[in-house]
Amino acid sequence: MSLAAMIHYSDRLVGGVERYGISDFRTFLQNTEAYRRDMRRGEYGDERTPEMAAVFERIAPMNNLSRIAKPMLVMAGANDPRVPLSESDQVVEGLRENGVPTWYVVFADEGHGFRKKPNNDLRRAVETVFLRELFEEE
Repeated sequence: MSLAAMIHYSDRLVGGVERYGISDFRTFLQNTEAYRRDMRRGEYGDERTPEMAAVFERIAPMNNLSRIAKPMLVMAGANDPRVPLSESDQVVEGLRENGVPTWYVVFADEGHGFRKKPNNDLRRAVETVFLRELFEEE
């Protein structure tokens, strides 16, 4: 949702914070844990059908990164079984290639979400510093 908001409203926002999000449904479905793949296809659609593949191609944040012009903070857990780290890696790489200031924090001992108190505290601290910098620039 953060990536979608930044793609569609980057001109109205000072920046965005994205956590463990899907950047391309096609790569997400290829790289998610096998036991989750069919469940996700039932929820999001089956990328193997031409009609769904076309929708995924059109809406994929990865294919619309050029519309993001404001700084982004991306955070993810290295052990996420739900949304593979590769989804965050590729969005960060794409944003940086486009010259978008991008902070990237990977929590080595987390999965989907920040369950450990020290990590959650650090997440909040990083978000606070990032947002403070954005709003002080305004």
